[in-house]
Amino acid sequence: MSCFPYCAVGRVIKGFGRGSKELGIPTANYPEDVVERLPQEIQGGVYYGWANVDNGTVFKMVMSIGNNPYYKNEKRSMETHIIHKFEEDFYGSTLKTVMLGFIRPMKNFSSLDELVTEIHADIAHAKEKLELPENLAHKDNKFFDESDKKLSF
Repeated sequence: MSCFPYCAVGRVIKGFGRGSKELGIPTANYPEDVVERLPQEIQGGVYYGWANVDNGTVFKMVMSIGNNPYYKNEKRSMETHIIHKFEEDFYGSTLKTVMLGFIRPMKNFSSLDELVTEIHADIAHAKEKLELPENLAHKDNKFFDESDKKLSF
């Protein structure tokens, strides 16, 4: 897709509360206005890239974009799993992401276990892809250094 790298920024909002509690895979969710600004080329699916919170350390991430068929969500969402263990929630913080590539399309699952297994496979795939030199270079993307004052929320 020609829209990569795609940079997004916004305040972390409360999602459905399933990532941490039900799946054991916490996510940081963007508000609707960030989701609505996505380019048309970015369809529902799972993507990989880099992320940081409040201009901190840049970590690997996977992002689910779409309606999550397993949960039959009505609204499209952008749910980012940062591949790092945070000690506490960071609702209201500034999340910056640089999406670099596509892993798979959005799909339904027959069980919660199947969904969790697939998410862990997505995470492993993202880790591998982000070690490639062309993707590793984006860890230092200047977008992560930009002041929040220039950004709209």
